Amino acid sequence: MRVFAINDLLAARSRSSKPYSEFLRVPALSAGMYVLAAGAEDKQQPHSEDEMYYVISGSGRFRTEQDSVSQDVPVAAGSVIFIEAGAKHGFHMITEELTVLVFFAPAERM
Repeated sequence: MRVFAINDLLAARSRSSKPYSEFLRVPALSAGMYVLAAGAEDKQQPHSEDEMYYVISGSGRFRTEQDSVSQDVPVAAGSVIFIEAGAKHGFHMITEELTVLVFFAPAERM
């Protein structure tokens, strides 16, 4: 068993100076903290794994495109988003720093 405190995860991510910091990796799952400043550009590319986001704080919008279908929704604290592997996606119009808990299944290929 492993137990994580959000404040510790955020502190570790802050020290890394990168927007994403992985804190868990097992074959079936990986997880990390993702932080995007207000006005930031989300530079993600489609992943080969399914992905789930839980927005801890902040606000903005999230866009996804898959099979010629585009969706664009507002996100804020408490939003949970599931994205299938291969879908183009990303946060945009970030009006308040976004702090997001991210899960990949299986573990994200690096």
